[in-house]
Amino acid sequence: MKFPLVFKCLDTGNDKPLIMIVTYICVSIGQSEDFQAIAKFNYDALEQRIHFGEFGYYQNKTFHVDALLLYKEGVMYKINRHNKTCTRKELKSSFHPLKVPHNATLLGQVVLGSMSHHGESLLVNSWAGEIPEHKAKYLLTFTKLGCIPVSCLYNSPKTGGITISFFNNIVGIVDPNVFIPPPYCTTATLEEGSNDFFSIF
Repeated sequence: MKFPLVFKCLDTGNDKPLIMIVTYICVSIGQSEDFQAIAKFNYDALEQRIHFGEFGYYQNKTFHVDALLLYKEGVMYKINRHNKTCTRKELKSSFHPLKVPHNATLLGQVVLGSMSHHGESLLVNSWAGEIPEHKAKYLLTFTKLGCIPVSCLYNSPKTGGITISFFNNIVGIVDPNVFIPPPYCTTATLEEGSNDFFSIF
């Protein structure tokens, strides 16, 4: 999958990062890729852990990813709950906070929704930038209050255009048990290697 590259435009910066969030993500890639997916993303910066559950459609096939990354422990799990099987791999990359990149440019503030009546609008900041190593450009939208991600537009020669929408965001962790691997995962053989978030896909 190519869309995980998009998370590179959200993983470094100087602005105050989100500490914990549960969000749903809708992803689509240009018509030539025929890729669509929806994911639930649990993120805990205090304990440096991420749980990622995704369902999608790609090249006329459906797929599912269920992954747990525990950065402090240096291990990642790719879980098949139906078969009760699991792969367990070394996780050697550093944990990166979810925040606006330090080199992003603030384009300005806009209002989503209607300004006609109270409660019908959302004030957001739009940011733009580039990721030179991928020859990529991005446009990010975060809420003015709380800096909650709203959308990401990403384009590079390798991926083409990618659109990500964030919705049903909850600041905090609703179910901390999502960060506990199932019992059958703890007995899985640890596979060595230089794995990171993008090794999931």
